[in-house]
Amino acid sequence: MADDEQDAPALDVDTTKPSVARVYDYMLGGKDNFEIDREVAQMALRIAPDAPQAARSNRDFLARVVRDLVVEAGIRQFLDIGSGLPTQGNVHEIAQAAAPGCRVVYVDHDPIVLVHGRALLAVDDGTTVIEADIRRPDDVLDHPETRQLLNLDEPVGLLLFGILHHLSDEEDPAGIAARLVGRLAPGSHVAVSHFHNPMEERPEVSRQAFEAERLFNDTMGTGRWRTREEILGFFDGLELLEPGLVPLAEWRPEPGYRPALGITYHTFLGGVGRTP
Repeated sequence: MADDEQDAPALDVDTTKPSVARVYDYMLGGKDNFEIDREVAQMALRIAPDAPQAARSNRDFLARVVRDLVVEAGIRQFLDIGSGLPTQGNVHEIAQAAAPGCRVVYVDHDPIVLVHGRALLAVDDGTTVIEADIRRPDDVLDHPETRQLLNLDEPVGLLLFGILHHLSDEEDPAGIAARLVGRLAPGSHVAVSHFHNPMEERPEVSRQAFEAERLFNDTMGTGRWRTREEILGFFDGLELLEPGLVPLAEWRPEPGYRPALGITYHTFLGGVGRTP
């Protein structure tokens, strides 16, 4: 897409403003980004040179979670909110490889995500992508395509990867998460990955987190590195599965896996909770 920015207006895309999804795409080595996204990504890399490693850790965490929920928990339907641009190892590919027939609803409001997602899923009857905003959770759950594809009376895998940290405190992300979880059937699972500020526990990492937070809010208007206690609040009322809320690479890693321990290792936490 980098060479085709002149096509962007047809997609109703403002190429003068960076997009969280497209900056993330750049960090993963993708091509669905514009010059403004690459500029912001380069500024982020000056603060955290190992940021691409954190982005990849998030994708790897997602893959392990989805496989675990299918194989160990028997989940067969997923709601992925803030899904971002399609890349290798999408939720439906991982889930359906583990159990054919799994159904997935992707949710995003970036126009490029919607265009690319719908093109990817054109031949998959068990998967769809809808335009909705997590700040209006009932709109997500009551969307006609969500209701058509998912049975909310049965357990659902709710995936909130890298989305809640793009909500400000004033937008009440904990309340939004609670409203989503409150609509799910018993036995549902909720997976969260979130930017983390360890504060005085790791002062060097904390300084980087504050600087990254400032950059995100100056350029994209969104980004909040929260404390461990704040992130744990998103799991209120849920049974937090082992190994709990941990750096992404520590959540049920593959045997023999040895992650690189850069600064961003400590600034991205993840966990999975189960509804009672």
